[in-house]
Amino acid sequence: MPYRHRWISGLSLRIFAVNGMALVVLAFGLLYVSRYQQELIEGELDGLERQAQIYAGAIAEAARYSSLITAPQPDMGVMVRDSLSRERTRNMVRRLGETTPNRIRVFNDQGRMIGDSDILGGAGGVIRMQKLPPMKAGGRLEAYERNLVNMFIDLLPSGLRLKPYPAAVFGPMRRRGDPFPDVREALDGRPSSTAWTTNRPGHDIILSTAVPVQHLKQVLGVVYVTRDGTTIAESIRQMKLDIIKLFGIALAITFFLSFYLAAGITRPLKRLARAADAVRRGNRQAEIPDLTARDDEIGDLSQALRDMTAALASRLDTIERFAADVSHELKNPLTSLRSAIETVQLVREKADRDKLMGVIMHDIQRLDRLISDISSASRLDAELGREDLGLVDLRPLLTHLAETYITPIRRLSPDDGPTPVVIDLPAKDEVMIVSGIEGRLGQVFRNLIDNALSFSPSGATVTIRVARDAAARQWKVMVEDQGPGIPEGKLGAIFDRFYSERPEGEAFGRHSGLGLSIAKQIVDAHRGRIYAENILDENGNRKGARFTVALNALA
Repeated sequence: MPYRHRWISGLSLRIFAVNGMALVVLAFGLLYVSRYQQELIEGELDGLERQAQIYAGAIAEAARYSSLITAPQPDMGVMVRDSLSRERTRNMVRRLGETTPNRIRVFNDQGRMIGDSDILGGAGGVIRMQKLPPMKAGGRLEAYERNLVNMFIDLLPSGLRLKPYPAAVFGPMRRRGDPFPDVREALDGRPSSTAWTTNRPGHDIILSTAVPVQHLKQVLGVVYVTRDGTTIAESIRQMKLDIIKLFGIALAITFFLSFYLAAGITRPLKRLARAADAVRRGNRQAEIPDLTARDDEIGDLSQALRDMTAALASRLDTIERFAADVSHELKNPLTSLRSAIETVQLVREKADRDKLMGVIMHDIQRLDRLISDISSASRLDAELGREDLGLVDLRPLLTHLAETYITPIRRLSPDDGPTPVVIDLPAKDEVMIVSGIEGRLGQVFRNLIDNALSFSPSGATVTIRVARDAAARQWKVMVEDQGPGIPEGKLGAIFDRFYSERPEGEAFGRHSGLGLSIAKQIVDAHRGRIYAENILDENGNRKGARFTVALNALA
């Protein structure tokens, strides 16, 4: 699947979403300030009610007067009736109104208003006082900015539901207390406080409280105090504005942190993806960025991709070399076969023709052997990848392998001839366990033994030794022969594909040169090591070769 370029990656979106979700939830939780509003209003109403009670007590003492009235029943005579003096009540309300911004109204026991701090009465008539709205500082730009902020704040959820203030009454009813529920409650002897809403701009909330004016449990009237809730609305507005500012700052910090995280994660991942896609398209010069200096998971991914790409490039180079080697190795017997076939048509003597036919048969057998070995070598990597590693005990493996070389000779001549393969193992109580594939390890040792026997002179012995390298935590299996040894400078080259260094007297083409290469390939797949060295006598002359296979020990 080709690499897809995106303006913003899905991983970046997830980073922004995860970081922003908490802010969104926090914002809605903080902006839902109904509880704060309710507590603020309740506190203001409590203070307003205490103030009204003080006014009611003062009016009950200073504005009360007594009069004699006829009793409802003739036998009861006359009765004393307490009432509020309109003139004294009006004067007290005017004086009390000068000490507070609140509006004070007093209603008598019949619900008629007898005093209002916003109305001044005298011989010349009545004057109604009304507070002017506060002057707005700043120019047109500041006003536009303020209106925009207010509009945004008004869109935020409040959660507070208030009833409309019942002050929009005109005519005779505006001087009565009947439209006001608090006044009606107070006329029944129960104080009442309520928060109202109004449509007047700048006066969103009105607080009202009504307290009965009593003397000896008799309700003489009601003190009705109202206050403009502008300070409450402004306090709530300021709190919302502060929250919006904090939210904006937190949102900006979250955005930049998310951008930083996204840039630190998605950008290097994009670089890795583009480089990997270039490799996929066949650009072998494309280099995976080295991000190991990050010292994190992306750095580990970068290193893994670089190692994988290097391994892939090495494998491709190996395949190319293998194909070139195969072509070269197949071309030699084919050339010989072609020459023999062309020559056989020209030869008249039967002996010469038979000799050429032998050459043709030899080349055919050589081709068959080469093709079989090449097929095995080409399938080896895939087969090693499919097979599972297990626990392999080297003792029975090597013992049975040695017996396959010893037993046939002893059957033919039990008392004649030396033993071709001698095995030297550690004590029986020592466990020789490695991790590997038993069949493949057997193939390695069989190739080494066959190679050693082919180089050993007649009557010589191949020795298998096993030793433990405690420091390296490895078991070392050594196959030693008594042949001519390995030429200097060829100790590493003998493991190359199609390398051939045959002993004297052996017919050409008997071996494909893949045995040691296959052995090295199997050992490398087991994370082991295989190497060769010469066995020297006391004079420093070669008297044989030793092949060592080092495998990681499990026990």
